[in-house]
Amino acid sequence: MHTLAFEGGPGPWILLFPLIWAAVVIGVGTFLRRTVWRGRRGPWWPGGRDDSSPIAVLGHRFARGEIDEDEYWRRLSVLNEEFGRTGKGGAA
Repeated sequence: MHTLAFEGGPGPWILLFPLIWAAVVIGVGTFLRRTVWRGRRGPWWPGGRDDSSPIAVLGHRFARGEIDEDEYWRRLSVLNEEFGRTGKGGAA
């Protein structure tokens, strides 16, 4: 049985295969990140959403039980006025 090892080996071109596979993996990862995975992360994913906004912090405090519902709605109405958000049916 004759193989490449008996006829001088594969040669230096064999070093290109890892580079080609690396380029394919990086290309596919970049494509998926720019198309399929863009914006699909939920709030549980680190860095998936902006958790530093005051409204997000207020929501987290309410979810953890640090503030009650009345205080949540009172503070949310103040934040909505400050950041220019409007309620249902209002123009933004």
